[in-house]
Amino acid sequence: MIEIWVNPACSKCRTAVSELDAAGKEYVVRRYLEQPPTTAELEDVLARLGLEPWDIARTADAPKLGVTLPARDADHRHTWLELMSDHPGLIQRPIITASDGTTVIGRDPDSLATVIDAG
Repeated sequence: MIEIWVNPACSKCRTAVSELDAAGKEYVVRRYLEQPPTTAELEDVLARLGLEPWDIARTADAPKLGVTLPARDADHRHTWLELMSDHPGLIQRPIITASDGTTVIGRDPDSLATVIDAG
């Protein structure tokens, strides 16, 4: 089973869902703005992506969310995770995880193909 974290207002999310439908894949939608991920869930996703929290942050959205972002370093990593859990609008989208653990930020056709082939 594939899980996709979406914001329904996001065109990239709608495209990813359409691609999953076209491929005949079964998936679960998580509206992450309504059901924010925990810091542990973010840690898991980041480990599978091989990225740091600031790598999947929508930093340009921080001011409109009233968030001041900390430094991008190990000392502030947990603060980033807490901010992203408390303000899920900071999280890049869509994040898609296939049943085999393959995880991508599905913003381009190649990333979508990777997770569709894996799932």
